[in-house]
Amino acid sequence: MAASAVVGILGWLLGWSVLITAASLGLQRLARRAPFWVQLVLVVAATAGVFIAGIATALNGMAISEADLSVLWLILALAAAVAIAMSLVLGLRLSRSTSRLIADAARIGRGEVLTGRLRPSDAGSAELAALAGELTHTSRSLDESRAREADIESARRELVTWISHDLRTPLAAVRAMAEALDDGVATDAADYHRRMITETDHMASMVNDLLELSTLEAGTLVIHAEPLELYDLASDVMAELAPLAARRGVTLGGGPTASCRVLADARTASRALKNVVLNAVMYSIEGGTVTVGLGPGTGGTGEVWVQDTCGGIGAEDLPRLFDPGWRKSASRTRGPGGAPFVGAGSTAAGTTAPGSPFAGAGVGLSVVAGILRAHGGTVAVENRDGGCRFTLAFPLDQTAGTK
Repeated sequence: MAASAVVGILGWLLGWSVLITAASLGLQRLARRAPFWVQLVLVVAATAGVFIAGIATALNGMAISEADLSVLWLILALAAAVAIAMSLVLGLRLSRSTSRLIADAARIGRGEVLTGRLRPSDAGSAELAALAGELTHTSRSLDESRAREADIESARRELVTWISHDLRTPLAAVRAMAEALDDGVATDAADYHRRMITETDHMASMVNDLLELSTLEAGTLVIHAEPLELYDLASDVMAELAPLAARRGVTLGGGPTASCRVLADARTASRALKNVVLNAVMYSIEGGTVTVGLGPGTGGTGEVWVQDTCGGIGAEDLPRLFDPGWRKSASRTRGPGGAPFVGAGSTAAGTTAPGSPFAGAGVGLSVVAGILRAHGGTVAVENRDGGCRFTLAFPLDQTAGTK
């Protein structure tokens, strides 16, 4: 074939290509809101049109009999029909898959949880199947997040209710004593003043507990971690709480110890351990024992554990012990000047020892959990030996190791 003929064929092919492409783009614009399969068919039809135009232009420059030309046209028509049919099948399958994904996204928006997973053969492609899987995973994650949010909101409402009740009682007592003093009916004014101071101290303790819990929940508690001997920490707490244990008829003693040095903030770590030991003393039976032991734990931690004789906790209640303000019992018994304290004992929860200087807002164990999280440690509880064992794990001081 002469060069001039080749150039002529290419010119005609270029012309047809420009014309068909322009027509296809125009139709694509008109069909931009049409289903995906329509646009796919237009693309395949345009491609087939350019191919057929090129073959037709080339055939016109060749000496081919009419019979052969008819066969070639039949082959081209059949090829174009097959291509368009395959694009139509693929487009419809992808449209169905995308419609299902759109419906699944709408279900997620309504708060439903998706189940099952699309296979690539059902989805039309591996990518759409992967997208369907991610949507299913996302729906489950969102459902878990909504459940956690609901639990947090429920705990917040309970805490507000309980704190409102606990604050209302001392406020009423202070008001009654103030009115008695104002009316001149108080028989012992000095005693009334002392009792008013005690009640205001308890209210201040509740507010301080709530402020500390708020700081812990917000993650703004500043920890000044330094090497600290767990033995020194435990002995100081036991010495401070020994008089209260004696008044309650509870034996507070030490258990097995293996000296180890941890990285902890002395003030907050002492607060956490004091809350746990106090809790154990408060809920152990009269004549019972509270034992404090310590030593290296697993995973590079130093552990201090507190064993009480409270009688144990119901398995269904164990996961809620560290929820802010949670109490097993709805009873609001109070000793003189006392306030309810979050406790481990399932039979005495919601009570505090008369005159306890540690009565607070009922968030003691929540504060413990927050302090341990801030240290990068953990706190756990289990039923053992007729009571509960709380285990506080602090990160070991790796530079010094254990002694």
